[in-house]
Amino acid sequence: MKRIVALISGRGSNLRAILEADLPVTIVAVISNKPDAAGLQLAEQYGIPTQTVNHRDYPDRESFDGALADIIDAYQPDLIVLAGFMRILTDGFVIRYQGRMINIHPSLLPAFPGLDTHGQALREGVKIHGCTVHFVTPTLDHGPIIVQAAVQVLPDDTSDTLSARVLEQEHKIYPQAIQWFAEGRLHINNHGIVNLSAPKLSHDVLLSPWEPQ
Repeated sequence: MKRIVALISGRGSNLRAILEADLPVTIVAVISNKPDAAGLQLAEQYGIPTQTVNHRDYPDRESFDGALADIIDAYQPDLIVLAGFMRILTDGFVIRYQGRMINIHPSLLPAFPGLDTHGQALREGVKIHGCTVHFVTPTLDHGPIIVQAAVQVLPDDTSDTLSARVLEQEHKIYPQAIQWFAEGRLHINNHGIVNLSAPKLSHDVLLSPWEPQ
C-alpha cells in the first residue's frame, strides 16, 4: 500500500475529502507550516501522526524546505500531497520529489496560476472555471495535469460562490487522482503529458478524465 505524506496550511478540507474517500493508501503523516492549522486536529482525530515545521522559525525558504524535507523523508513516502499548503517551494525541494508530489489548484490550468484564481476568472469574464490536480514542478502551477473538473460561471457569481462550487469538485478529483497514483496508472510521457492507463470516460459531467465510482 502506498505511503502518503500530506502537507497543509489551513482547515484541511481537501485532507478530509481524501480521508473520507477510503483510498488504498496509508497516510503516514500530516505536516503543517502553521501550528494552529485546523487540519492538524482533523488528522489527530484519524490517528495520523502530525508535525509542524513553522516557516517563521527559518531565515529563508531554503532552510525551511531543508527542514521540511528531512521530516518528510523520515516517513519514506511514495507520494507527497499538497492539500492547501500555502508555501512556494524552492526548485531544489521540488526536484527532490519530482514525479511523486501532487497539488490541487483552483483553476483550469494553465489559466489563472497563483492566487485569487476566482477573482481572476470573474474579471476575465470566462464562462467555464474549475480546478486541476497536477504534478508539481519548479514552474509554479504548470506541472503535468492529471485531472480537471469544470463548473459553469454564473452571471451573478462572486468569488465566494464560485469558490464554493469549485471546492466541491476539488473534493471529488483529488481523491481520484491519488487512487490512480496508488494503482500505478499515471504515466508522464516524453512531452510532459500525463496519460491514464485504461481510462473509462463518463459524458454526464464535464470532468476529464473520469471514472464513475
